[in-house]
Amino acid sequence: MASHNMIKLRQSEVLRRSFIVTSLALIAVGSLAEVGRAQFFGNRGAVGGVKVDVDGVLSNPQVAELKQLRQAWQAGLQEVPENLQQPTELRFVSLKRLEAAAAAAQQAGEPIPDAVRFMAGLTRVKYVLVYPEQNDVVLAGPAEGWRVDALGSVVGASSGQPVLLLDDLMVALRVAEQTNMSGISCSIDPTPEGMQRLQQMAGSFAAGSNPRTVAREQEQALGLQKITVTGVPESSHFARTLVAADFKMKRLGMGFERAPVDGLPSFLDMFSSRTAGLQNMMPRWWLAPNYEPIHRDADGLAWELRGQGVKCLTEQDMMTAGGGRQHTGQGEEVAEKWSQNFTEKFEELAREDSTFGQLRNVMDLSVVAALLAKENLTQFAGLEMPQLTGGVALDEYAAPKSVASQASLVKKRGSWLISVSGGVQIFPWQVADRTEVADELASVRPEREAAGAGWYW
Repeated sequence: MASHNMIKLRQSEVLRRSFIVTSLALIAVGSLAEVGRAQFFGNRGAVGGVKVDVDGVLSNPQVAELKQLRQAWQAGLQEVPENLQQPTELRFVSLKRLEAAAAAAQQAGEPIPDAVRFMAGLTRVKYVLVYPEQNDVVLAGPAEGWRVDALGSVVGASSGQPVLLLDDLMVALRVAEQTNMSGISCSIDPTPEGMQRLQQMAGSFAAGSNPRTVAREQEQALGLQKITVTGVPESSHFARTLVAADFKMKRLGMGFERAPVDGLPSFLDMFSSRTAGLQNMMPRWWLAPNYEPIHRDADGLAWELRGQGVKCLTEQDMMTAGGGRQHTGQGEEVAEKWSQNFTEKFEELAREDSTFGQLRNVMDLSVVAALLAKENLTQFAGLEMPQLTGGVALDEYAAPKSVASQASLVKKRGSWLISVSGGVQIFPWQVADRTEVADELASVRPEREAAGAGWYW
């Protein structure tokens, strides 16, 4: 599960007026496959905002590397079909014909076309529509043409919202049944050994120590933190999306970068304005689905996903003697306020930072896949998708395994504060379980001629 640990340590006299906040620092992960699109720019170590070395350690690429990545991806994109360029409030994508398009590319030994990879430019799933008479299920939502943004994410040309990726849909479909039991998660955790080293060195600083030197020593003591992904292949783009959002949330919360929207100060800024110390010293945050009950028509042929998709939650932990954590089920005032701010600002964040838009996309697709499985919609429609559910190889990334800690300083009276935050947790079947009948949905399921539109319209 997601983790956020804080330990209040005794301080030496010389550092009485400083907080040293140790937190993971990592630029947001982008959205493009490293191996699957190697024909464009080779199998590079920098992908969509991070580099992963041969040992699975993540680090920040230089600005020039990000620029080069973006240029390479933009140059490698196929031209957007003319009929997909204009934004539309509702575009329909046939899973039956999407399956056929992927199968045709496989049979021809050719790469899957960009229009298929980017699902006709859908930026969200709003409706799931079932057509038993045509053995089809259709996804519908807002859509537009696409481009590459500064992080290397494929986004809508007008809105800047990330487009849905076929690769993420395939992952969601392939793990749909098992997510009923285990869910999908990402977490970043300090090792117990690192936390013990941190505790042991707490009171060892000599008078006159430089706070920045102490901060570096704190980083070294905590060492590499472990990245864990469950429920989806750790080398998939889906997994990278979870890690990206986890790290970016951490960077915003710990003040390593300023939020791109107004009204979202970092947790450290909020905490430093308090006159009282933090009584419960280990708040942690995680990102989770945020949907209203799914609407359905009486016949189970039309389903509507509702809600902004993502929220931030918080809880307090206690440190155990062995360097582990114990969940209390209780919150802390400042941490709860920061998580509420994050949730309220999420729509704006998703527009300004493609990291969070991508997270919402994979949550949408997870809910869609869970809904198909839970309600047996593909069986009801008589739809088979052997390519999407197993035949087409997934794009692969070097799996992130660990990341170095990084310290930041905040001026405030009190003790040191050691912070390790982050996490994503998705239980899509819980979303799919909450449904309400809405008769008006019958009107959003347009009739289709069997020989009519192509795989999108």
